[in-house]
Amino acid sequence: MRILLVEDNRDILANLADYLGMKGYTVDCAQDGLSGLHLAATEHYDLIVLDIMLPGIDGYTLCKRLREDARRDTPVIMLTARDQLDDRLQGFKSGADDYLLKPFALSELAARIEAVMRRAQGGGRRALQVGDLTYDLDTLEVTREGRLLKLNPVGLKLLAVLMQKSPHVLRREILEEALWGDDCPDSDSLRSHVHQLRQVIDKPFAKPLLQTVHGVGYRLAEGRDGV
Repeated sequence: MRILLVEDNRDILANLADYLGMKGYTVDCAQDGLSGLHLAATEHYDLIVLDIMLPGIDGYTLCKRLREDARRDTPVIMLTARDQLDDRLQGFKSGADDYLLKPFALSELAARIEAVMRRAQGGGRRALQVGDLTYDLDTLEVTREGRLLKLNPVGLKLLAVLMQKSPHVLRREILEEALWGDDCPDSDSLRSHVHQLRQVIDKPFAKPLLQTVHGVGYRLAEGRDGV
């Protein structure tokens, strides 16, 4: 799972990044609001941990612009030393999913991340579905029309990202970053894995779900013509 940390305090940022990295998360960092907004709007993240008091633009503004302008529904946990009810309400109104008061235990943040992600994935169902295609995130079983499909680890990861963002188009660079970080094997690797995925989830069935948007990227969706 990939997390964006937006925090201007270097020590706090380093502690959070180290802790979440040890928990197995892939972590990107930003130290001001504008950089954080750019990353949040242009990259794929499973969750954002967002401080409110930031240089450039504050966390409230960042979250609101992410929701309204960038049309991103990435879960957001806000961090702040402000403990007044009005402050918390403002955070939720700007689009935050949870609100954690400083100082906090790192273990509490980890628990909040897990809880927010469970809610984001459907109240703890831990399953993704697009049309008649289902991916059980706990058992790693993929089925379509009741048939069990076999995918390799990269295919499973690619499918999860596409299903989580369905029916939106994901740019090639976002998918490459989600799959390999900064170590993308070569320019044809994504195309190859998309082809393999399409052979498994679409070729045996009447209606294609995995679509190429030429010059942009890919999407997984019903009701459009596959390419």
